[in-house]
Amino acid sequence: MRPDTATAEITPADTAAWLSQAPDEFSLIDCREQDEWDLCRIEGARLVPLSEFGVLAPAQLSLDVPVVVYCHHGMRSLRATQWLRAKGFQAWSMAGGIDAWSEEIDTQVPRY
Repeated sequence: MRPDTATAEITPADTAAWLSQAPDEFSLIDCREQDEWDLCRIEGARLVPLSEFGVLAPAQLSLDVPVVVYCHHGMRSLRATQWLRAKGFQAWSMAGGIDAWSEEIDTQVPRY
């Protein structure tokens, strides 16, 4: 159920489907900062703040495991995805971020 590598984004619906079908097949990374993570997060995600991404991502991620990155609205995660792809990772940014996730997938995730 891997997304098309020609695009840098994945929808929240496709991310949710991938999580439900094969949660161990990819890494879900939240690139927001700690204070945002403390407000809300997607179950199963790991925090790798964009402010420390260059140091933490290579240490915590494997080139063999695809990555979906999200942030608040999708801009920071798109930057992180571009960085990961430049380093050889299979990576996608979740379009609309956790805000879209909260609206479309899980309304229990607080919006801010």
